Amino acid sequence: MSEIIAAYLIHGEKHNPEKKAEEIALGLTVGSWTHLPDLEKQQLAKHKGRVVSVESIPAAEERNETASILKIAYPTVNFSPDLPAILTTVFGKLSLDGKIKLIDLQFSNELKSFFPGPRFGIKGLREKLNVYDRPLLMSIFKGVLGKHMDFLTLQLREQALGGIDLVKDDEILFENSLTPFEARITEGKKVLRQVYEETGHRTLYAVNLTGRSFDLKDKARKASSLGADLLLFNVFSYGLDVLQALREDDEIGLPIMAHPAVSGALSASSVYGISYHLLLGKLLRYAGADLSLFPSPYGSVALEKTQALSIGSALTEEDFCKRTFPVPSAGIHPGLVPLLFEDFGIDSVINAGGGVHGHPDGARGGGLAFRQAIDLTLKGVSLADAPSNFAELKRAIDLWGYKEVAVKNG
Repeated sequence: MSEIIAAYLIHGEKHNPEKKAEEIALGLTVGSWTHLPDLEKQQLAKHKGRVVSVESIPAAEERNETASILKIAYPTVNFSPDLPAILTTVFGKLSLDGKIKLIDLQFSNELKSFFPGPRFGIKGLREKLNVYDRPLLMSIFKGVLGKHMDFLTLQLREQALGGIDLVKDDEILFENSLTPFEARITEGKKVLRQVYEETGHRTLYAVNLTGRSFDLKDKARKASSLGADLLLFNVFSYGLDVLQALREDDEIGLPIMAHPAVSGALSASSVYGISYHLLLGKLLRYAGADLSLFPSPYGSVALEKTQALSIGSALTEEDFCKRTFPVPSAGIHPGLVPLLFEDFGIDSVINAGGGVHGHPDGARGGGLAFRQAIDLTLKGVSLADAPSNFAELKRAIDLWGYKEVAVKNG
């Protein structure tokens, strides 16, 4: 019988984890069992949840309570093969039941077959850019609210001239009269085509897909027809199932960059919600994200390091579908490139906003500084030993410093 296995972290001063596990297994499936007649038990057996394991673990030092990891198996016959049904089954009303956190879901092979995974993934995006031997470099627009199109396209040009591979809209740039969605695509393409003709460097632009949920497909199809490179999508404002619908629409057919906005409300607590590993890792990948942004362990909105690394693993480890690019973000500057490479490897995206635009030489200089840092890191050379012609990197280090790590050779 096909099942999905959910893993939960539970806390409590006085609780019996074995009893709690049985309550969950029954309460989220057949409801009760002990007092049912034998015939009804036979009829409901294929729907009954079961306890897979109960493991006591040390609780955090500051908590005067016990902690356990419970694993419960739910028969897939109980729900339709979609993420809303799955999440409602395994964590719907249970999410309201005190200190309990959904930390993982183990899908059966049969259930996995209903999910698309990324359309392009790491390999497909590398093919679009013809970049195979280094982490990709990404930047974002800064301060474009209330500005005209020429301001945005100038920023785009400067970032592309700096050697940046991907430029994304700010997630709070919605439809507006000054920089409308369609114009951003068409004018952005002109700029990036010019830079490519001048330099031979290809940059892709991710336009922010926004609006009412039931209008998104038509808007995304229009973006595709206009030649958009990628879509940026605030997936947790809309829902994972909306992401999957966009991914599966062949008339759209574009890479999707998933932004983590709102995910903190679901995952930040250590005792409630859904783990970052599951939400920003496995589920985003299964639903079809080609890139997943998440807080880096180093910046101003830092995520605890083991959590950030677990997201990266979920996005890139061997599974049924293509791999998704991890994009650790927030507070990134060129001096952190060796640390990013050590923690997330070559198949990752280095993403910076202020670390590009705040460079003394502007966005072009910021991009060049990052590319220089990447080149040195791949060669196993300390950033402190940057050659004299890496002037942009030297200025960045003077401004932000750098992290010395045991650099891996490419």
